Amino acid sequence: MADAGKKLPPAERLTRYLVSGPPFLFLLLLFAAPSAIMVIASFRYPGEFGGLAPLASADPNALHGITLETYQFFFSDFIYTEIFVKSILMALATTLICLVMAYPLALLIARSAKQRRDLLVLLVILPFASNFLIRIYAWMIVLGPQSALSRLLNGMLSLLGHAPVQLLFSPFAVLVALVYVHLPFMVLPLYTNLEKHDPALLDAAQDLGANAWHRFWRVTFPLSLPGVFSGAALVFIPVLGMFAIPELLGGTGDMLIGNLIKEQFLATRDWPFGSTLSIMLTIAVLLIAWLIAKLGAIRGHYV
Repeated sequence: MADAGKKLPPAERLTRYLVSGPPFLFLLLLFAAPSAIMVIASFRYPGEFGGLAPLASADPNALHGITLETYQFFFSDFIYTEIFVKSILMALATTLICLVMAYPLALLIARSAKQRRDLLVLLVILPFASNFLIRIYAWMIVLGPQSALSRLLNGMLSLLGHAPVQLLFSPFAVLVALVYVHLPFMVLPLYTNLEKHDPALLDAAQDLGANAWHRFWRVTFPLSLPGVFSGAALVFIPVLGMFAIPELLGGTGDMLIGNLIKEQFLATRDWPFGSTLSIMLTIAVLLIAWLIAKLGAIRGHYV
């Protein structure tokens, strides 16, 4: 601690600036500055033909200056709260399904022979080699009304006396695609955590009389919680703001908050309200991330 107040040599200071400067500028230009622009835009009036109205205007009847109108409008209409809740529920469902599917796979990879792990990890990340939109259009073919899956499912339903169902342009299609796209983001953090576990801990638990079920819940799962929380964050946060998948695979009633923000900027061109929605989404993500971090800290304290 005594060295904290000492002045660093010029060469060492220059090295620190060169190392920390580029990441700082990156965060400043691509995160802090756009966030500040969004905050300022949310307090502006929309322009007559879209965009932002000027701060000053010679016309006394023109809308200009700073206002809280967009925030008042957001909190006065329950439909936006409903879309937020629906987006959070969709993100939670996607995260839970990814966790249930990814955990056994990550555990299998972590306990495989070392010469096979690289191949298995490569297979997990292999879908990233193709374009995102191509993968989504592939799901449109798989879930389409003329696909083999739809014909098989509707044929079984007709035998049971039920009406046919439409897989495409439905919440089911949106959920399937969201899980498919984000599943690797859950597998990789879990695998990174699970491969570091000491097998001697499981052997010790077995020697003390714990069966396979107890060894998993008392040893493996508590130790893997950092990977669980990391994977949950990597899945939940992108899904919450996703708009491309609901836009392509969802129906008219499947609008999520990401679609609403996109509509405000590109369709209605109400930039102030779009900025307000973006800020509310950012606040919601930060609150949820803080809550997950607190729950993780409490869980780690008692494990």
